[in-house]
Amino acid sequence: MKYLYLIIFTFFSTTAFCSSGADTLRLSLQQVVELAKKNSIAAKQAITVRETKYWQWRTFRSNYQPQLSLSGTLPGYSKTYTQVLQPNGSILFQPIHNDNSSLQLDFSQTITATGGTVYGTTQMQRFYDFDRDNVLYNGVPYAIGYSQPLFQFNSLKWDKKIEPLKYNESKQAYIESQEQIAYTVSGYFFDLLLAQVNLQIAETNYTNTQKILKIAKLKFDLGKVSKNEILQLQLEQLNAQKAVGTAKRDMEIATLNLRSYTGVEGDDKIALEIPGSSINMNVSADKVLTEAFANRSDAIAFVRRLAEAKRDVAKAKGQSGLVATLTANLGFSNSAQNVFDVYKSPQNQQLLELKFSIPVMDWGRSKSRVKTAQANEQFTEYAVEQDKQTFKQQIVTQVTLFNMMKDQLVFTAQADSIASEKYQIARERYVLGDLSITDLSIAFEENDRAKRDYVAALRDFWGAYYQLRYLSLYDFEKNQKITYK
Repeated sequence: MKYLYLIIFTFFSTTAFCSSGADTLRLSLQQVVELAKKNSIAAKQAITVRETKYWQWRTFRSNYQPQLSLSGTLPGYSKTYTQVLQPNGSILFQPIHNDNSSLQLDFSQTITATGGTVYGTTQMQRFYDFDRDNVLYNGVPYAIGYSQPLFQFNSLKWDKKIEPLKYNESKQAYIESQEQIAYTVSGYFFDLLLAQVNLQIAETNYTNTQKILKIAKLKFDLGKVSKNEILQLQLEQLNAQKAVGTAKRDMEIATLNLRSYTGVEGDDKIALEIPGSSINMNVSADKVLTEAFANRSDAIAFVRRLAEAKRDVAKAKGQSGLVATLTANLGFSNSAQNVFDVYKSPQNQQLLELKFSIPVMDWGRSKSRVKTAQANEQFTEYAVEQDKQTFKQQIVTQVTLFNMMKDQLVFTAQADSIASEKYQIARERYVLGDLSITDLSIAFEENDRAKRDYVAALRDFWGAYYQLRYLSLYDFEKNQKITYK
């Protein structure tokens, strides 16, 4: 019995806080993190968001590829009465019975630099009059053209700058979501670990209190202890018994929370292993800042936000003043009573068109739009600069906290060891009658508090570790960037 508590503590440090058995699922911190990244709802949501962003990127890229489309009306059957303008200007409603079908094949290619569009087309129309049994074909064997907006906002040019930033930002955001899952589930892990530690402490304390109470009763029979000490030990025994019940309740809640987040199903008990108290890695603020600005989605967002602000200014300017579109078309067209004759000696088809719009009086609307966009651009520049400073400060603070947590963990482990040894000595002295029940209770409480403080220190240390990975998207153990398939 002399080394009972020391043996139990050693058991804590080398195995899980749960009875062994075939129905026990033993998990380390890293295993819990991997389960959460694989099975949690948060992980599935992150995958869905990543796929959505990917297809948005594919949609954007398709805007710059050649487009080929086929359209038509097959059939174009009609049987009705319609108004027909007569030579003298009067209107008569005449019956019509025809089929007016058509097919058209269009090709287009946008020009990013200018915002214009090169296009080509070929058309065929068939008109059949059922009443007169007459067929007529009309077609455009081929035609090419070019449409060029003048003095307008070029969305293609700006999208080509901004959309790649958005896509890269989404890819890094997915990695961040994975690291955020690791940080979040580590909290659930230590909630359950602390609950299991508390249960083991409570059960051990209850057992030890029962044994000390038996010894105290023997001493009481010999007249070596007072009735007050017996009552004090009985009270501590009741408190220890209550603590066992409370610890079991807390462990069930913590287990449910961990299962729910990680997606672990089944009725097996979960036993958590105490994670290590050290990591083979060197962290400096300069290194973390460098990796953060190279990897984080926030760093890409800084550039994107400034580009979007400049785009909005260009858009406001493009929508004010003269707005025009120049369209030129050159091709051939013909009509005949059969399909093949349409392609024999077709006639030239030409089109040159300039459409424009000039605001004569808009009461300063265009100017207001431009000034508003410019003011928003200036505000965005200030906001981005402020966010950069906050971003840097957050990283520097986290590096400092991580290094502090490493030192704090060493001190807490030493305090735990000292408190455990002190409690062993206090128990032995009480058995020998060399220590009061009050001093034993103090040693008892200090020992429990030291063990809980050690688990809390572990939680802070590993939380700081996963937060550092999240902020930098860099694995300082392997000295490489964090990536996911």
